[in-house]
Amino acid sequence: MAGRVRGSAKERRGRVVNSPKNALPPKRRRRLDPEDREREIVDGAVAFFAEVGFDGGLRDLAKRLGMTHQNLFRYFPTKEALIERVYKEVYLNRWQPEWEAVLHDRTKPLERRLIDFYESYLTAIFRYDWVRIFVFAGLKGVGITHRYLDLIQKRVIEPLGFELRRVAGLIDEPDRALSADELEIAWSLHGELFYLAIRRWVYGMKTPDDLGPIIRAAVVHFLEGAPAAMCDLRKTHLASELPQQPPARGPRRVGGAERARRVHSS
Repeated sequence: MAGRVRGSAKERRGRVVNSPKNALPPKRRRRLDPEDREREIVDGAVAFFAEVGFDGGLRDLAKRLGMTHQNLFRYFPTKEALIERVYKEVYLNRWQPEWEAVLHDRTKPLERRLIDFYESYLTAIFRYDWVRIFVFAGLKGVGITHRYLDLIQKRVIEPLGFELRRVAGLIDEPDRALSADELEIAWSLHGELFYLAIRRWVYGMKTPDDLGPIIRAAVVHFLEGAPAAMCDLRKTHLASELPQQPPARGPRRVGGAERARRVHSS
């Protein structure tokens, strides 16, 4: 899978618009089969929400698509139903099961697996619609962001955390659940690479067209520090479990009254 990973907005797969310049303009209504009409609505909704966010109303979307509000409601009775379809279209349908197989293939070093995974994964998500809908959903409290992050944690981050333990030689408790601190270490690589997409599609900053060298450098740097960080966490955890020894007590100091009592009694 190694090779050049292009970060341009050029469409590689699917039918989703990738740039606001290509957003669907208002169009005259034309007669379509129900399946094609639904497809048109979904594609238009993806472009619409990516451009204006989830404050955009369905009346505005219907106007942009050249149809009546009532006709749009025939296909999606509520805004929530349309958002659910957008989530499936943009996120679930683009998830590739082979990505998980790549991460679990222990016939290859972890460095190679991570490079192969992120070269393929970033190709799929480094897009205007994917990134902006994700960010808008998080800001608005729409469930898309939390649901997708749960998916990423279960399918990518947790397996990576267990692999980091193995690389670090921490194999005494292989099935022990990852701690919150261990998960944070495992998340750090994913967050670093996704920030490239934030810079490109949210901040409008230039990013390299070829992401391959960036991915490889990030993975190498991550693996130089993450296993050691996992070891440090384990040492801290073990130290916290040691029984606390009471402070050593010195010889008892005898006050003046006590000394006078002893002298008198003698």
